[in-house]
Amino acid sequence: MMIDPPLFFDTHAHLDLSPLRENLAAELALARAAGVGAWVVPGVRPDGWPALMATAADIPEALAAPGVHPLAAGEWNEETAAVLTALLDGAVAVGEIGLDGYLPSPALQERAFRAQVRLAVVARRPILIHCRKAMGRTLEILRHEGAQRVGGIFHAFSGSLESAREALRLNFAIAFGGALTFTGARRGPELARVLPREWLVLESDAPDLAPEPYRGQSNRPAYLLLVAERLAALRGWSPAETAAITTANARRVLGLHPY
Repeated sequence: MMIDPPLFFDTHAHLDLSPLRENLAAELALARAAGVGAWVVPGVRPDGWPALMATAADIPEALAAPGVHPLAAGEWNEETAAVLTALLDGAVAVGEIGLDGYLPSPALQERAFRAQVRLAVVARRPILIHCRKAMGRTLEILRHEGAQRVGGIFHAFSGSLESAREALRLNFAIAFGGALTFTGARRGPELARVLPREWLVLESDAPDLAPEPYRGQSNRPAYLLLVAERLAALRGWSPAETAAITTANARRVLGLHPY
């Protein structure tokens, strides 16, 4: 009897955004041919949630994760909270949310972040974390708000080994994307080598952060295979092992069964 090989799980792909959405069927066909079999579609702004939810509803292998990104933190209010709460019945996670030291209004960012973490905990949904230049404060807020009760995934993780281990203690997996393949990358490959295998997941972040040799170009869901190949080389795993391990991890962290 033939047994299908395990498929890769992309834990972060903006399938609802340009330029992917204009040619999405073809892009996903290429990704499936490369062995990618599931996607989480994270949110950015409230006005994008209808398209996000529709995209996930139209693609059986896609899962919605609506949320308010730090760049839209000023749009967080009671009405937005009510809409998000209602959407979570059809969502796998809250995301992508967090803090960004490159963006203005840290107080507004924290307000939106804390509120969404609380909402996720009440709704029992894992969290997709966006964090740049704010790792200490992000971890502090997650601890304070009891985020370990739902856990989640640190998207585009760029912190230290110590920070990664603290994230794991809070039940957050570490996602590796295109940056893992960059020429001269050091921190990402080191983390990929030493962190426990049960906390490693893959992400494309398409259409952003394309891996080598496409760095600087528009990213495609099919390019997740290049990230997987780099992780496999760093860990000494076969492609099938890499798919099986990272997909099982993603399904576990996201509360999907079986895993």
